Parts: sequence; structure tokens; C-alpha cells
Amino acid sequence: MGMTNLNRRSILAALGALSVCPSAALAKDYIDLDWADLVPDGQQVIPPVIQGLIDHDGPALSSQQPASQGVRTDWNGKVVRLPGYVVPIDYSGTGITAFILVPFVGACVHVPPPPANQLVFVTTGVPYEGSGMFEAVNVIGMFGTASTSTQLADIAYALSADHIEPF
Repeated sequence: MGMTNLNRRSILAALGALSVCPSAALAKDYIDLDWADLVPDGQQVIPPVIQGLIDHDGPALSSQQPASQGVRTDWNGKVVRLPGYVVPIDYSGTGITAFILVPFVGACVHVPPPPANQLVFVTTGVPYEGSGMFEAVNVIGMFGTASTSTQLADIAYALSADHIEPF
């Protein structure tokens, strides 16, 4: 669906190469990251202020976002894989073209957002046809620090997705 002949040929060629050289299937062209990798040393991944009960009748959740205590630049310009949950931001006719990747279900919508250094703004040229809000995915693509502000939260990182797959 929506796949060009060039993309089909590229995929078939890649699959053919993998069948000829099985070790190529095991090679990783990305760095596996975890959410703890995004916070500076000595910081908690999930601050205690958002680990407790949430007062949904209080101020807007975005106003309850804890301050970020810095970012890590170790992976700027690197291709990484990061698991997380999808909070859609922008749609096209066939899927999601921009979303916030969050470390836990409910972040930014049902509970206050995590600090900016625990959020990643993901964009993709090929719309992702996900199964809905808070789908668990792995995102592979070029990673870097990039301060972004949305109506839901401030975000410290960006990822240009080459590949998005269910987790």
C-alpha cells in the first residue's frame, strides 16, 4: 500500500542479500538506547513528582511538567533505536507523520509529561499506520538534541525516523 516500485525493489534486493549472507541479518546499523541513556548521570529517569497519583481536576497536565536537568549529546547525529509509546501530533491521510515518543503509557495525556529530556519528537516522511494512541513501538533513525515545544510538553530530543515497528 503506497509503496513505490523502487521501494519494493530495494526491499527485495535487501532480502536477497540477507539470504545469501546470513550474518548480515545479525549486523546492527544502529545504537540501542534506553530512556536512562537520555538523562545526564545521577538523574532519575522518572522524577518522583510524576510517579504518584494525579489530580485530573487540577491545572493542565502540561503545566505540571517537571523541569529538565540537561540533555546528553553522546548520540547526536547517530542512528539509534529507541522503544517507547506513540502520542500522535500530526496526521496525513494514511497515518501519523509526527509524534512524541514517550517512555510510559499515559505520558503527556493522562499524567503530567516527563521532563523534556525524557521526550523525543519523531518525524517520518512515510506516514506510520499505527494501531492507535500509546502504541508500543521501536523507532530507528537519526537522533539529536533539539528543543521543541508543543501544547502537550516541552521536548529535548528529535528523531528522524527511517523505520518504525511495533514493539
